[in-house]
Amino acid sequence: MPEDRHSTAGLPSDNAAPAAVAPAPSRGGLKPWLPLIVTALLMPVLAWGMAQFVLLPQLEKKLGASPDSSQAAGKAKKDPKKEKTVSVAMNKLLVNVANTMGARFLMVSLSIVGSGADFQAKITEHDAQLRDVATGVLGSKTMADLEKPGERNLIRSELLSGFNSILGDSTVQEIFIPEFAIQ
Repeated sequence: MPEDRHSTAGLPSDNAAPAAVAPAPSRGGLKPWLPLIVTALLMPVLAWGMAQFVLLPQLEKKLGASPDSSQAAGKAKKDPKKEKTVSVAMNKLLVNVANTMGARFLMVSLSIVGSGADFQAKITEHDAQLRDVATGVLGSKTMADLEKPGERNLIRSELLSGFNSILGDSTVQEIFIPEFAIQ
């Protein structure tokens, strides 16, 4: 018998039965969703725990406040007997505006706010020095300076610094300018 070059040995014939195919595993059910469900439930709990027991205590420690001290500070602020603020008026400060050769002037009234039993006595005692500082600060301003937005805040801070250098640190807490007229 002659040798057949095109032998089909080893190949399945068309008549051969197909090999058994394993059934595909089922992909439905709860098992594939379990990691997602656990993560969705645990993440808010972990975030709350981190905030409550790690982040908030660290913030309170850095700010120097604990829940007890913030409540005590709130009670201290509401008690008017401990710290009574006093307002003292310094009326009609009249100065020449800088670089106008005396042609323009500025008239200002101030209200100086501080605390302590002897605050008003300190203001009265140092009245001449405080008026000198105020006229020095106000007299150094030009028309361009006085027309700038926010210049009153700068004047307040300069006066506050000057007054506290005379009276002692943090004696004057606030300065209000109820009258401010340029002529």
